[in-house]
Amino acid sequence: MTTVSTSKGRPGAALTKVSTGRRIKDRFVQVLVYLAFALALIPLMSVLWTVVVNGAKRFDLTFFQFSMNAVGGRDAGGGAYHAIIGTLQQVLITSLISVPIAVLTAIYLVEYAGDGRLGKVISFTVDVMTGIPSIVAGLFVLALWLLTFGFDFSGFAGALALTILMIPTVVRASEEMLKLVPNELREASFALGVPRWRTILFVVLPTALTGMITGIMLAVARVMGETAPLLLTIFYTKVINTNPVDGAQGSLPTFIWDQAKDPNQNSIDRAWTGALVLILIIMLLNLAARFVAGRRRPAGR
Repeated sequence: MTTVSTSKGRPGAALTKVSTGRRIKDRFVQVLVYLAFALALIPLMSVLWTVVVNGAKRFDLTFFQFSMNAVGGRDAGGGAYHAIIGTLQQVLITSLISVPIAVLTAIYLVEYAGDGRLGKVISFTVDVMTGIPSIVAGLFVLALWLLTFGFDFSGFAGALALTILMIPTVVRASEEMLKLVPNELREASFALGVPRWRTILFVVLPTALTGMITGIMLAVARVMGETAPLLLTIFYTKVINTNPVDGAQGSLPTFIWDQAKDPNQNSIDRAWTGALVLILIIMLLNLAARFVAGRRRPAGR
């Protein structure tokens, strides 16, 4: 057995020296990572601070209780009640359509497709959909739903456009979470004679639920801020329309767009407050999803 020693004859001193060098390198890399993280936070915090400071000017009950009906661009007052209702309805419809389709697609790709041709085609299609610009999704719904089928502008048409954007994001997030579930859990369930569908429903999905909900909320956050497809499918209105299948409907992104293009201070203040409300809604939805996922997390995880 060879003993590692230094010129001074102390066994193990070289190992100590190497270990010290590695610790220094490790600490140096940690400092670089923290520095990069801090640098990345600077623009993010700057944007957030700007939105909060400017949005607080009109963050009052009037903003949440009234619409822009009969309110001119230069007039004080007015609010985004119609836009908030429209955004919540459109995102809810989008989620009800997108999440089941996307989750079932991810389950098929992970649990059933294997190396089959159909699985490869679906996976390729999802990749293509991921790169579709949002305005193309809006143009597709405009051409098919409104011009070909003859339907009018509506919140449902906007939800269809957002569905095209949301499905691939949820599919990829759910697929990655399902792949992280250990195969030992599946094999243990199969060994007990449990059918595959029950294994997926009661073993695989609960294990991957937390990560899947996180992916779904990221997709919701993305589509909730889209403007271009909504301008093409729901148009814009200043009045309250709580019926998502009949007539033009407001939304927070289009409300911000409409107010920001008017160069007077009252409109600019309303646009900033609309942006702040949009951020707060996304934050509250994420917190609610985290809470639900934490409550339904399997024991021991």
